[in-house]
Amino acid sequence: MHIADVQKTYAMVVGAVLVLLGLVGFVNAPILGIFGVNLAQNLLHLVGGGVIIWQAGKKTNMWTGIIALVVGVLWFVPGGSGLLASIFAINAAISYLHIAVGVVSLGVAYGVKE
Repeated sequence: MHIADVQKTYAMVVGAVLVLLGLVGFVNAPILGIFGVNLAQNLLHLVGGGVIIWQAGKKTNMWTGIIALVVGVLWFVPGGSGLLASIFAINAAISYLHIAVGVVSLGVAYGVKE
């Protein structure tokens, strides 16, 4: 498998998962009884997942990692948790998940050697 294929495949899987989460969030909230969701977060996941699938590649993985990591870390900044909770219904579990996705996405973006 070529390096570009790994980058594109990873991005497409992440994008598909985001689209699926966006759809599931409309009918089952909280997801798995752990992850709080609301309309804004569902729409963001649908649009973001679609863009990730459309632009799948190394840069997409890099930006997915950066954005996910910032959202995850923002939970721990004073005032950040209240902001995230009020706009997107983000809770601590989602923040830890965002940090994990951010680290893995950046690992794929920068760790897969060309």
